[in-house]
Amino acid sequence: MQAVLGIIFHFIGGFASGSFYVPYKKVKGWAWETYWLVGGLFSWLIVPPIAAWFTIPNFVDIIAQTPSSTFWWTYFWGILWGIGGLMYGLGMRYLGMSLGNSVLLGFTAAFGALVPSIYYNFYPQSGKITFNELLTTSWGQVVLLGVTLCLIGIYVCGRAGVLKEKELPDEKKKESVKEFNLVKGLIVCIISGILSACFNYGIEAGSSMADEANQLWKSAHPLETVNFLYRNNVIYIVLLWGGLSTNFIWCVILNARNKTFGDYTNKKAPLTQNYLFAAMAGIIWFLQFFFYGMGESKLGNGASSWILHMAFIILVANMWGILLKEWKGVSNKTGITIASGIFIILLSVLVVGYGNSMQ
Repeated sequence: MQAVLGIIFHFIGGFASGSFYVPYKKVKGWAWETYWLVGGLFSWLIVPPIAAWFTIPNFVDIIAQTPSSTFWWTYFWGILWGIGGLMYGLGMRYLGMSLGNSVLLGFTAAFGALVPSIYYNFYPQSGKITFNELLTTSWGQVVLLGVTLCLIGIYVCGRAGVLKEKELPDEKKKESVKEFNLVKGLIVCIISGILSACFNYGIEAGSSMADEANQLWKSAHPLETVNFLYRNNVIYIVLLWGGLSTNFIWCVILNARNKTFGDYTNKKAPLTQNYLFAAMAGIIWFLQFFFYGMGESKLGNGASSWILHMAFIILVANMWGILLKEWKGVSNKTGITIASGIFIILLSVLVVGYGNSMQ
């Protein structure tokens, strides 16, 4: 039952992440850096402490008492993840939600799922899953099979993107993705995917804060035998400060370079609508990790949780890509290829979930 709940929570988080960019498409008359920063302020600065305030009453004390090394490592990984998140927006501009998410999150899935377990192989910690454990246990081997299937599915989705590039003329490709550019998009998404995995490293670095929140909750609820559902919310505050630092600085630089500071007060643009949709995008974005934390409390923060989260995001993003007609006009071969990629990713989710239940 715990594994089933974990999968459900990861699906909700994946749906939020795979959907958050949709409201940005409703923003009119603003440069990318303007609406990205407005949405980001809600994602990284405003909503996380509100979520923690509702779920962890003493979160301020936990952060204040955290050793400086833990605090700064969590913040550091947040900075690197912030660079990846910044490039995520560029990837969506160049490749669209379907192909962009498949390529980008494929690298995020692989690096985020496996690197922590490899690290714990060399620096073992109680309760942390090592790569050797994944290799030598039956449940771990099933999880690794699921990870492999996910990567195969992502490769198939990427292949569909290459076929689309060859088949459609520029004007057709840019009907759904106005700035479509396969080469530039692939470079951006590969770098972004690798750096975006740093979010998972940040969760690992700040895990002592979550453990403290978990212990305090268990002390207040001595009859409970499960982990605290919202324990990761305290980590997100520090981790997302790192992401805020990177994105804020870069967006302000772009505002200055492109002379777009006037966007924020430009009465020729639908300001109320723009702020509303940018805020909506930011809030939906944060919900992905709110529910990730809930899923992680049920499944643990190993390869299982991360790969499930990434796979669900890819599935949802591809569904949005189809609804937004990003694949309109492609041949049956290309359509079958992207559908096959989505199916393989879905299969990988089931395999990882089964492997986790075996544990």
